[in-house]
Amino acid sequence: MPRPRREPRRPAVTVLRLGHRPGRDPRLTTHVALVARALGAQRLYLEPPDPGLAARIDAVRRAWGGAFEVVGVKDWKRVVREFPGTIVHLTMYGQALERVVPRLRRAKELLIIVGGAKVPGDLYRMASVNVAVGHQPQSEVGALALTLDRLLGVPGPGAWAGAHRTIVPTARGKRVRTIPSEAGA
Repeated sequence: MPRPRREPRRPAVTVLRLGHRPGRDPRLTTHVALVARALGAQRLYLEPPDPGLAARIDAVRRAWGGAFEVVGVKDWKRVVREFPGTIVHLTMYGQALERVVPRLRRAKELLIIVGGAKVPGDLYRMASVNVAVGHQPQSEVGALALTLDRLLGVPGPGAWAGAHRTIVPTARGKRVRTIPSEAGA
């Protein structure tokens, strides 16, 4: 009898969005949070805090399921210093993603940092590894998506734990299935 295939161990991923500008960056940071959630991160630290954005992402989590949270932070350096795992800074100046992915997959916990327009120089020194998804100016949303895909893969179709809605894959059109709640069943 063949042995069952063992799922590869996946690191627990937290994302730190550094330099969010409430009122100016809500759409971009919302996309960072949605990509982090959809591609398997467990949490997003948001510096500085933005309670309105956190509430909108929590509404997505309640509707579509999963265990994702947005946590506002005022001191990003403290988050980085106290994080118990590997610190990954996404920057166009870092080492090529494909070169470091094997090492990152072996980590137990990852803190992936995506910055804004001006990233403090301290971050380059504090990171365990500075990683580039291409060595050209680009979107932090795109860099995060590619990094999470290489590390964790893309979740398949189906309802997530606690979901009230799930997408039904179709060749054309849009189909969303409502999942009856246990309280109403």
